[in-house]
Amino acid sequence: MTNEITSKKLFNQLKEEIKGKKGHIYFNMDDVCLKIVETDTVGKTLQEWLREYLKVNNYYFREPKNTQEFPDFFLSSSNTENMLEIKSFNYSNSPAFDIANFDSYCANIKEKPYCLYADYLIFGYTMTNGTISIENLWLKKIWEISGTSARYPLKTQIKKDMIYNIRPNSDFKNGKDGVFKNENKFLTAVYKTIEKYTQDTQYAQSWKKTLNQNYKKYYGKYLEF
Repeated sequence: MTNEITSKKLFNQLKEEIKGKKGHIYFNMDDVCLKIVETDTVGKTLQEWLREYLKVNNYYFREPKNTQEFPDFFLSSSNTENMLEIKSFNYSNSPAFDIANFDSYCANIKEKPYCLYADYLIFGYTMTNGTISIENLWLKKIWEISGTSARYPLKTQIKKDMIYNIRPNSDFKNGKDGVFKNENKFLTAVYKTIEKYTQDTQYAQSWKKTLNQNYKKYYGKYLEF
């Protein structure tokens, strides 16, 4: 019999147990073993480690059938609540992880507005000569870790004038409030970014209308953006 745990309780437990702890990544094949010293695989490894942590502690969790789908973990039997995304970044630098693919996220929350309220568990680590140290952890909502930029109201990764991913702010790392105080402020930035990026106000308004209609189905009220 597994036990359910909320994102908040999991976060508090992890912060108590692993902040400041150290670990390593090894690869072993044909009796040749090496310690991984590059940071490329740390994020995925931490997510894999968390999966095992949940198992060892007998906590209930599920993952989407397609591991590329949102979210990384469900912490209950509900498909609309208790969603947890895992992110990580090198604590020596500013946060630069991908929060989500911009197009996919906009399409997702339009049809499934409850995804707005997923929790983001973030690991800040350092890596020296293959030794990984967990410097800090955060549990945030998407509007608390998102930012803005000079080009678009929402901070994004842009390549050849194409928006790819939503990118984080640095405020949460420094213990400061982000630019978006709530989901409505965040969604206003998303809406304005869609409008500016597509240069199609009608398309942006249609996205907003569908999102609001679906939001009312789940929550009995409209969003205020």
